[in-house]
Amino acid sequence: MPAPFELIAAPHTPCYPDGALRLGTIDAQAEFLSRHSVQGVFVCGTTGEGLSLTTAERMAVLERWVKVSVGKLKVLAHVGHSCQREAVELAEHAAKLGVAGVAALAPHFLKPATVQDLVDFLKPIAAACGKVPLLYYDIPSLTNVRHSAARVMELALAQIPNFGGLKLTNPDLATLSECLSIAAGKVPVYFGQEELLLSALPLGVRHAVGSTFSMTSRLHLEIVASYDRGDMGTANDLQRQSLRVARVLESFGGPVRAGKAMMALLGLDVGPVRPPLSLLTGEEATRFAEDVANLKGLNR
Repeated sequence: MPAPFELIAAPHTPCYPDGALRLGTIDAQAEFLSRHSVQGVFVCGTTGEGLSLTTAERMAVLERWVKVSVGKLKVLAHVGHSCQREAVELAEHAAKLGVAGVAALAPHFLKPATVQDLVDFLKPIAAACGKVPLLYYDIPSLTNVRHSAARVMELALAQIPNFGGLKLTNPDLATLSECLSIAAGKVPVYFGQEELLLSALPLGVRHAVGSTFSMTSRLHLEIVASYDRGDMGTANDLQRQSLRVARVLESFGGPVRAGKAMMALLGLDVGPVRPPLSLLTGEEATRFAEDVANLKGLNR
């Protein structure tokens, strides 16, 4: 029997029209995700606009997610920041709340020159977590930090006692394979490219965090179920549906800008994006709604 598959959604952070946090909507998000078979949430990551929030706002968002997720959803907290001290403060706060794990991306303005520099940056953040595991969040398309995620794992496993694995938002399947080999079942590797999920399953992926899972969790769980029972025809058809969802989102600004608009069309209004992102224009919103109406596999 294949190992159980863990699907974690990266939820949007709900806001009022003026950009202020709308924390009450998180209750409805948690209920929506639970109803659609999501097992956990990755809070204040890229999709959650974590780096567009203040430290106090990130804490408030996480507190609400922890409160409403008890008995429903596993909570992973993203604390990444280019300021190490801010990341440490966020990690301490997350650990006190009792999250299942903490994740941090690489500093992305003044960047670590070497893999060891990056691991050294992560060490105080990990220490602030106590016994809560720290995951390294590798997303080179946004950080432009392109050190080998596999090498980061090797050094972190040797030097950070509570190193808890990797969130790999990287389409390079060779890198994924190398990371899974190093993890060797000791720590999870959360794959973050859901449009490539079917290609990742034969490599051994059994954990995933997805920016579109709030909208497509059941579709992706069925991809996994079809693969596990050897029904590759169905699995390929479903993966093509996933790719179409991703392409529609990309054509309207991606899973944050267009993703928030899609959530509203699915009946869960999470409000606008924060600058520098912008709302869909009236003409864009019309075309987007038409495209979404033709998509299959959404959590309707």
